[in-house]
Amino acid sequence: QVQLVESGGGLVQPGGSLRLSCAASGSILSINGMRWYRQAPGKERELVAAITSGVSTNYADSVKGRFTISRDNAKNTVYLQMNSLKPEDTAVYYCNADGWGRRGGFNSWGQGTQVTVSS
Repeated sequence: QVQLVESGGGLVQPGGSLRLSCAASGSILSINGMRWYRQAPGKERELVAAITSGVSTNYADSVKGRFTISRDNAKNTVYLQMNSLKPEDTAVYYCNADGWGRRGGFNSWGQGTQVTVSS
């Protein structure tokens, strides 16, 4: 099927930046929406940013103006540029994508990458 692999997480100081990447692989025919979610300890998973196949985007209010989602369709990859990071951005970040593969529709999740914002 379709696998998603995230990279780019790590430890950063408040005010710093990180860029997350998520590459999709497998028997992909087309990818529709691609999204980034995050889950902090003791909290529910929340949608951070989303991008459609037509590159329309939307963001959680808490990250507007600081995070930018983009995608490279040739590479089946979605990115999340995170600037002006705050301690409250600390979470495990997951990517999600839906679309069509050779075996039918898919809705896949990555394994998650840890982002820690701390001095």
